[in-house]
Amino acid sequence: MAFIASFLQYFIIFVILVALAVGACFLGIVLRKRKDAKRANASAKAQK
Repeated sequence: MAFIASFLQYFIIFVILVALAVGACFLGIVLRKRKDAKRANASAKAQK
């Protein structure tokens, strides 16, 4: 029984860490796209 409880504890921690990693990846993608859009908009205004 102790093995199953310990396994579940580590499995839950693993799932939480994976969720954080996936969330951080998506956040990075969103922030990068926002920065690229700002840069493209600024360079388009500078060329006018």
